[in-house]
Amino acid sequence: MPAVIEIPSALQKFVDNKTSISVPEGSVKAAIDSLLSQYGGLKEHLFDEQGRVRSFVNIYLNDEDIRFEQNLDTKVKSGDVIQIVPSIAGGR
Repeated sequence: MPAVIEIPSALQKFVDNKTSISVPEGSVKAAIDSLLSQYGGLKEHLFDEQGRVRSFVNIYLNDEDIRFEQNLDTKVKSGDVIQIVPSIAGGR
């Protein structure tokens, strides 16, 4: 069983309206690289010009924020779930 990246509704239009994408084991970075190799238009929504995860994008591995683990180097194994959660701002 591969790992899975869950795609939030705000980004599904960039991945052919899929809600999740299977990715290989390894690291969060390798999983996201695999996702971007299939759907390159997603990159600008996740990473800034310096290649860093945008400040309003949170990434979780099995409900744990990767910023409190090894960030993009956090290990991913079969059956793991990666969640991309863009922050939403609003108000008046």
